[in-house]
Amino acid sequence: MSSQTAGVLQLLALIAALALAYRPLGDYMARVYSSEKHHEPEKWIYKAIGANPTAEMRWPAYLRGVLAFSAVGVLFLYALQRAQGVLPGSLGFQAIDPDQAFNTAASFVANTNWQSYSGEQAMGHVVQTGGLAVQNFVSAAVGMAVAVALVRGFARSRTGELGNFWADLVRGVFRILLPLSVVGAIILVACGAVQNFSGIHEVGRFMGGSQEWNGGAVASQEVIKVLGTNGGGYFNANSAHPFENPTPFSNLFEVFLILVIPFSLTRTFGRMVGSLRQGYAILATMATIWIGFTALMMWTEFAHHGPAFEVAGGAMEGKETRFGIGASAIFSVATTLTSTGAVNSFHSSYTGLGGGIQLLGMQLGEIAPGGVGSGLYGMLVMAIIAVFIAGLMVGRTPEYLGKKIGTREIKFAACYILVTPALVLGFTAAAMALPTPPDSMLNSGAHGFSEVLYAYTSGANNNGSAFAGLNADTQWFNSTIGIAMLLGRFLPVVFVLALAGSLAEQKPVPATAGTLRTDKPLYTGLLVGTILIVTGLTYFPALALGPLAEGLAS
Repeated sequence: MSSQTAGVLQLLALIAALALAYRPLGDYMARVYSSEKHHEPEKWIYKAIGANPTAEMRWPAYLRGVLAFSAVGVLFLYALQRAQGVLPGSLGFQAIDPDQAFNTAASFVANTNWQSYSGEQAMGHVVQTGGLAVQNFVSAAVGMAVAVALVRGFARSRTGELGNFWADLVRGVFRILLPLSVVGAIILVACGAVQNFSGIHEVGRFMGGSQEWNGGAVASQEVIKVLGTNGGGYFNANSAHPFENPTPFSNLFEVFLILVIPFSLTRTFGRMVGSLRQGYAILATMATIWIGFTALMMWTEFAHHGPAFEVAGGAMEGKETRFGIGASAIFSVATTLTSTGAVNSFHSSYTGLGGGIQLLGMQLGEIAPGGVGSGLYGMLVMAIIAVFIAGLMVGRTPEYLGKKIGTREIKFAACYILVTPALVLGFTAAAMALPTPPDSMLNSGAHGFSEVLYAYTSGANNNGSAFAGLNADTQWFNSTIGIAMLLGRFLPVVFVLALAGSLAEQKPVPATAGTLRTDKPLYTGLLVGTILIVTGLTYFPALALGPLAEGLAS
C-alpha cells in the first residue's frame, strides 16, 4: 500500500469515527448545559467557592466570573512554578524564571499551551500534574461555557440572562471532560503511553555520554491535552514522543479526540436553539474547510520537488517515520485549525506552502472546527458577519436565528474579528523592527520571518504550536507572547458575551419571504467565502512576505 493511500484511508476512518460520535455526544452536551439538576459533588464545589448555581447572570456578571476565575488561575500557576524548587516531586528542578513562569501561566490559563521550555528538563510532577494538567481541564471548560452563553443569547428572548458561569464551568469539567478523559487515558495506556510518577533514570550510554528520561502521569495529561484542545506536551517532542504517542493507532485516536468535541458542539448548538438544521449548516462549513485544508496539506507534502523528496516519497524531513506524511499532515491540520498546538512533526520542516497552510489555519480564527467552545463562538460571530454582508447586498436588515443584526451587534462582531489580527501583526512588526528579537531567528529571509509571524499567530489565536526554529525563551518573546495570549483569549470573550447579552434582550422577529435561509447550502457557501475573504484581506501581505515567498522560491 502506498503512503498516499494509507493517508487517505486514515482520513476516511477518522471521518467515520467523528460521524458516529457526533449525534450522541452533541445531544449529551445539550442535556448537560440545559439540565436544572445539580449532582452532590457539584453542590460541594458550589458551597466551597460560595457560588449559587441557580442564579442567572447577565453578561457583565458572567464576564466577571470568567475573568476572576482565570486571573486566579494565572496567579496560582505562576506561584506554583516559582516555588517548584521547594516542592515535593520536583525531580531536582529549580524554580522557573519569572518571565518564563508568567509566559507559561498565561499560556495554560488561556488554553494556548505555548511552551518555551522542555517539559522533561524543567517541570516536576507537582507542576505538571497539579498545575498544568488542571488548567488543561478548566481552561477548556471556560471556552465551552462562553460558547454555551452565546448559544443561549440566540435561544432566549426579552431577557439579558445567559445562565450561570460557575454551573457551566463545573458541569463542563465533571460531566463532559473528566469522563471522556478517563476512558481516553485508559486507551492511551493500552497503546503504550506512560503513566507513573517515576524519577529521572539513565536508559543508556552512548559515545561516552548518557541518556536520561523521567516518567510521569503522561497518559492522563496527554488525553486532556488533545481532548481540551490544549496542546502542551509532557515532553519537548510533544506528540512525536513515543511516551505520549506510541503507535499509529494512538496518533489517529489523538486526532479524533482533538476534533470530536468541537464538531459535536454544532449539534449541541442546533439542539439548544431548536433547529438541528442550523447546527448542520455550521457543521458543513467547518467540515468543508477542514477537509479542504487537509487535502491541500497532503498534496503539498506528498508532491515531489527534487531528488531527495523523490527518494523519500515526499517531504519526510521533520516527520516521524512511524506516522509518515499522511498521518503527519492530518495531525498538523487538525491542530492548526483548532486551538490545540500539539505536534507530531516539526512544523518548521514542512514545505513553504505547507507552513503557509498551517499559518492560514490559525489565522482563520481556528474555527474549522476550532477549539473546544472557542471554535463554535468564533464561527457564530463569522455567521453574523456573513448575514450582514448578505443584507448589504439586498438592502435588507440582516437577521440570524430570528434576531436582528443591528449596529450594536455588528460592532461587537467587528471588534471580535479585529482584535487578533491587530495583536499578530502589531507584535510581529515590532519584533522585526527592533534590533534584538531577530537574533532569536534560526533562519534568515522569508522562513525566518515566518518563524516570528507563526509565533505571534499561534499565541494570539491561542494555538500554542511553533515553527520551533525560533528561540522564544527570551524576555522579549516570553513577555510579548504572554501578553498576546491573554489579550487574544479574553478580549474576544468580552465581545462574545456582550453580543450574547444584546441578542438575548431582543424580541424574535418572524421569518418572511425575504429572510435569508441560514440552514441552506447557499448560506454555507457564503459563510465559507466570507471566512476566506476576511482572512485573506487581513493577512495576505504578511503571508506574501513569509510562506508564499518561500514556497514560490522553492
